[in-house]
Amino acid sequence: MKYRLKILEEMVDVNVSHSDSDQTMQAIIEGREYNVHYQNVMDRCFHLDMNGKLTEVFVAAGNQGKHVFVNGHSFFVQDADQLIVRSSRRKGPEEIPGDITPPMPSVVLRIMVKEGQRVKRGQGIVVVSAMKMQTTLVAPTDGTVKKIHTTVDAKVAPGDILVEIEKEIVDNE
Repeated sequence: MKYRLKILEEMVDVNVSHSDSDQTMQAIIEGREYNVHYQNVMDRCFHLDMNGKLTEVFVAAGNQGKHVFVNGHSFFVQDADQLIVRSSRRKGPEEIPGDITPPMPSVVLRIMVKEGQRVKRGQGIVVVSAMKMQTTLVAPTDGTVKKIHTTVDAKVAPGDILVEIEKEIVDNE
């Protein structure tokens, strides 16, 4: 899969291909080739062996991208193609993003909701599989499923909007 990432303020071209073997991939970043063996140690924490160099990586989701922590350094990473899509959508100042997106290239295994269904924050929405691990993507807020943009067995990538949830508005009167 090809990505154009914005890392800090620099645009970087990345091409990733997964190997048939467990937890191995090849990444070409700005023309340089990396053979990567990875292991998920715990939620959002990975051990990487990149061309024989060992490192630990922690990934945290942000509002507009991901915060990636490597060897004590923090990098804010965004999908450049998704920045264009997001900037064209207007959001109110108090609106919490309700888009469900996968954290990495994945395959959709199960869709747990239907359009028009009310959901609660933290409720399971979609189950995806990446690197032979299943992850349940959950609702970021209470609301109603506005639109489902995916199907079972679809190959999806970070930034792909799988499900839109319209935030529930609560009157405090």
